[in-house]
Amino acid sequence: MSLEVGQITELAPGVRRLLAPNPSRMTGPGTNTYLLGSKEIAVIDPGPAMPQHVAAIQELADGPIKWILVTHTHPDHSPAAALLAEATGAEQFGRMAPQGRHQDQTFNPDHILADGGIFETGEFRLQAIRTPGHASNHLCYLYEGRNWLFTGDHIINGSTVVIDPPDGSMGDYLRSLERLKSMSIDAILPGHGEVMDQPQEAIDWLINHRLEREAKVIGALENQPDSTSRELVPLVYQDVDEKLHDLAEHSLLAHLIRLEEELQARMEHGRWRLTK
Repeated sequence: MSLEVGQITELAPGVRRLLAPNPSRMTGPGTNTYLLGSKEIAVIDPGPAMPQHVAAIQELADGPIKWILVTHTHPDHSPAAALLAEATGAEQFGRMAPQGRHQDQTFNPDHILADGGIFETGEFRLQAIRTPGHASNHLCYLYEGRNWLFTGDHIINGSTVVIDPPDGSMGDYLRSLERLKSMSIDAILPGHGEVMDQPQEAIDWLINHRLEREAKVIGALENQPDSTSRELVPLVYQDVDEKLHDLAEHSLLAHLIRLEEELQARMEHGRWRLTK
């Protein structure tokens, strides 16, 4: 089933998804906003600061919106939180935005969630799970009882996410995936795309895909040492449209930094080589 802007989907009693009107190359069909509860409503990732989407969230809610939870502070996930909180008086939960580009500095949570933090209402219970990698302040939310994981941009359906240093970290991303792999998860509800009902297979695929890409980075450095990250892109991402090579370079740099952290590569004067 293809997702359409403004589409409302009931995923289970008290769990609904509203697709924000922000489709793009980076967001796919758009950002998924989730509404939880029936008597009192929690909103996960209210999306971009688009008044029509904020109005649609309020119209969809069949009870007062009391809480807003954010997975991370990229501009397609959190900026509507301030608008929705102002309109409804809802409390905001998440983690502060780090400094740097593409961060929503308007997000000012009333409650900062720690790893393992519990958010509970009379209808459901969520556990916050810190999953840095795509963003240093990224959280996933585990819907306890259903074992559904709201993954924001940590895992999305239909694509891999860009890991953009310095805030993005490939090492952190892989460690976060390994942590999720050890958990009991029955479905992934991503920030973009449809529900993923084979979560372990999806996590395994992502880990293997990233490691296969890293092996290509190592192979490229073996064949062409003392290269810049830009020079390595066409060698490592032959399967990716050249129009996306600018984005691919961010993730390539994340791989190089991870290799440097593991003492397998080093950079001098902007050029990379293997250490052994």
